[in-house]
Amino acid sequence: MQNISEIEELLKLISKLPGLGPKSAKRIVLKLMSNRDELVKPLAKALAEVYKNISRCKICGTLKSTSVECNYDNCEIVQKRYDKICVVEDIADQWSIENSNIFQGYFHILGGTISSVGSNKEDLLINSLVERINKSKIEEVILATSATVEGQTTAYYIKDSLKNSKVKITKLAQGLPVGGEIESLDDGTLFSAFKNRSNLNSNSD
Repeated sequence: MQNISEIEELLKLISKLPGLGPKSAKRIVLKLMSNRDELVKPLAKALAEVYKNISRCKICGTLKSTSVECNYDNCEIVQKRYDKICVVEDIADQWSIENSNIFQGYFHILGGTISSVGSNKEDLLINSLVERINKSKIEEVILATSATVEGQTTAYYIKDSLKNSKVKITKLAQGLPVGGEIESLDDGTLFSAFKNRSNLNSNSD
């Protein structure tokens, strides 16, 4: 293959995307180069617009327009008012649950798990979750973390962080496959996990 620095850099960047390796990156680059006007120009423009205009909310963790100002008293991202918050690890989990139409309420995206690589309690939006609950009329917090050791550790840390609040805390049903991640579950499994979620308030551990 020709040693073209721009192509080499593009291959390196695309290879970093989830599920893509060097071979997949090469196929994508070849497709882009074969469709410069139809793909490269609009893709470059779309990426530039996203970089300029979209950011992650520092309170709830979801994606939002940079023109939207949010605070604990008024969430401009969600127009409706709910009494439930579903806590997930990342935005991919939020999208999976939203697409299934199982849950109607607020989302809170932590940004990872406590013991995942590069993440600790201070890196996650746990403090802002506690603040949201204290300042909003929230009746139930649904912990929808994955059934991994990291996910369950994070869930119980959040439970402990909310021990002084009067909010109901529930966790997705144990029917969730061990080691399973939310974004990889089908709608039927998600529906069952939400419907049969367990109440953690009555647990002493």
